[in-house]
Amino acid sequence: MLSRNLNIEEFLKETANLIDRKIEEYIPRRFMENSLIFKFSPPRYPLDFKALAKAVSNPIWDFLDRGGKRWRPALFLLVLEGLGGDREKYFDFAIIPEVIHNGTLIADDIEDNSVMRRGKPCTHRIFGVDIAINVSNALYYLPMLVLRKKRDVISTETANKIYEIYIQEMINLSFGQAMDIVWHRGVNYEVTEEQYIQMCMYKTGTLARMAARMAAVLAGSNGETVELMGRFAESIGVSFQIQDDILDIVGSEFAKGKGGLGMDITEGKRSLMVIYTLSRATSEDRERLISILNLHTKDENLKKEAISILKKYGSIKYAREVAGKLKDEGLRIIDEVMPPSWAKDMLISLTNYLVERKI
Repeated sequence: MLSRNLNIEEFLKETANLIDRKIEEYIPRRFMENSLIFKFSPPRYPLDFKALAKAVSNPIWDFLDRGGKRWRPALFLLVLEGLGGDREKYFDFAIIPEVIHNGTLIADDIEDNSVMRRGKPCTHRIFGVDIAINVSNALYYLPMLVLRKKRDVISTETANKIYEIYIQEMINLSFGQAMDIVWHRGVNYEVTEEQYIQMCMYKTGTLARMAARMAAVLAGSNGETVELMGRFAESIGVSFQIQDDILDIVGSEFAKGKGGLGMDITEGKRSLMVIYTLSRATSEDRERLISILNLHTKDENLKKEAISILKKYGSIKYAREVAGKLKDEGLRIIDEVMPPSWAKDMLISLTNYLVERKI
């Protein structure tokens, strides 16, 4: 399995390779009669495997093969081991939040009318909106095949807890996305910093929280520890999102994979930096920033103007401070709950990497 003498970036890379191979066991690059899903739910009549290739496996693997940090399964594995769980026994469960995450990205790109994702055209621009919607939905459910395949290694009670976490977090995910969509459209009321943090807890924190809570359950932790680990992961997820927002306007390498600097400006995103600036700007700057955001413009000069307004009021520095506080809050939980171990040390390294990364 995973080596123990790696730095965090090497650990993530090795985890990603193992996770991708594991995903392929559940979502093959080419569906066939003996594919796992048809063993559990056999069709009554012949299937059109060519159609399934064109509309399911090809678009899924076109997207997955683009890479990604795969930090959610890494988080799952480190929490599991750090709490005394068997990493090899429950490794398959690590794919659940990762596969769902990729489904959310495909859906996000449709909802935001995005052009690029991970250096290539978005799935809906290659395969069509209809296929992309269907694929994103499929990715929400396919990884739950793990519960069926691994029912011999977990009790019915544990399986029920895993499924309950899945349902709770998928609902939270939808609520977070709902708020984000409305704010992108241009709201006519004040969005507070607290509302933004809660939106991120639902949208970005959810799958991290799902990973950590599932890992804690499989490690045999009590209910309080399960929820504390969820709180830890939630804090890290929000910090990760804030850093994403910062990199969108200052990180050229990061922005390149999304189609250019300031794509959040094009989307009209009410990020923490936007909210902070709107609460402090002059009426002139405030009105100008709102007008640019509501244009959903791709004009480079307008995007630079909006970014300059954000910088003028120190919003980037403030966002970094908030991300740092959330990170520290999460690390305090880890320190209180998890005994000293290699997994704990790596979890701390992962936390710092996600919040301090440049890409």
